[in-house]
Amino acid sequence: MTANVGGIDRIARILVGLVLIGLTLAGQIGAWGWIGVVPLLTGLTRFCPAYPLLGMNTCPMKKD
Repeated sequence: MTANVGGIDRIARILVGLVLIGLTLAGQIGAWGWIGVVPLLTGLTRFCPAYPLLGMNTCPMKKD
């Protein structure tokens, strides 16, 4: 898996995932809050399986 999630995108995914999971654990939102696992994992692994299908990449290219 090649990294395709860049800096700001990665931070946003991790924060959104943690907030959704936290709200679910606090009882503020229902079981749908567990969907926060998806952005959390894609942020931590730096890979989003939807990006190649959409032709997207927010990860900066490495210069040789």
